[in-house]
Amino acid sequence: MIYIIDHQDSFTWNVVHQFSKFDKVYCSNFFDIDKKKLDQSNVIVLSPGPGAPKDYPTTSKIYKKYKGKKKIIGICLGYQQILFNEKGKIVQQKNIFHGYQSKVRVTKESKLFKKNKIFKVGRYHSLKLYEPYKSNNLKITMRCSKTYIPMAIEDQKNSVYGFQFHPESFLTENGNIIIKKILSA
Repeated sequence: MIYIIDHQDSFTWNVVHQFSKFDKVYCSNFFDIDKKKLDQSNVIVLSPGPGAPKDYPTTSKIYKKYKGKKKIIGICLGYQQILFNEKGKIVQQKNIFHGYQSKVRVTKESKLFKKNKIFKVGRYHSLKLYEPYKSNNLKITMRCSKTYIPMAIEDQKNSVYGFQFHPESFLTENGNIIIKKILSA
C-alpha cells in the first residue's frame, strides 16, 4: 500500500490518481495521520503543498522515523522536505515557476534513469535547494537544462526519491513511467 501525506495542495488528488495505477493508495492530511495505515504501507509519498518544509514538523518526524525502512517519495514540497531533513537549505529562487514546462537532464548520479536523458516536466515552485549541497547518500539526479537548478534526488541506500517537478502534471511527459521506475526500484 502507498500512503500519501496530503499537505493540502490542489495537486494531491492528481498524485493519488497517478499512484493508484500502481498499487492501493491511502491518503490523509498531514495533521490527521493514521499511524496504523502508515505502519502497514510500503511506500510513503510526501505531497506538494504551500509554504516551506519548516511549516510541517509532523512530516519531518515521519520522514526521520521511516527513512531506510520504507520507500519515500517527495514531490515538490515533499522533495524540499526531504532535503530540509538532510541538512539542505531551501531558499526563495529568483524566478517563480508556476505552471511552467521545463526540460530537465538526468545527471551521471542517477541509478534509475539513463544519463543525459531529457524529460519535459511541469514545474510549480518558488523555492529551491541552495547550493553547494553535499550528502553521502542523497544524489542530485536531474537538473533544469537551462538554469541548472536541482530537480530530482535519489538515495538508493535508503530508498528515498524526490522531484522538484510534478510527475502527475499534464506538463510532464512520461510522468507515469517515472513513477513506475521508482516504485519498481
